[in-house]
Amino acid sequence: MTILSHFIISVVDILEIVIRAYTFIIIAAALVSWVRPDPFNPIVQLLYRLTAPAYGLIKKLKIPTVFGGIDIAPIIILLALEFINRFVLGLLRGFAYQI
Repeated sequence: MTILSHFIISVVDILEIVIRAYTFIIIAAALVSWVRPDPFNPIVQLLYRLTAPAYGLIKKLKIPTVFGGIDIAPIIILLALEFINRFVLGLLRGFAYQI
């Protein structure tokens, strides 16, 4: 293995950690939204600030996400993150092993 392949694998590993952490943040924000939390709570504010870009992207795409009063935007985001993790990072890892 070359230095470049080690570098690519290291970057892929770090990106996997970031995706997993963001997955937990999305899940935590979705769970917190069910209980009508105090909007001035610093943890709630942090969760909303961290998830706002992903939710904003879904809104920009004009995808209908509310069905029967339930917002499925977190599920769409989680599926997209899983796709990125398995497909895109898998391609990068496979590329790294070939060089």
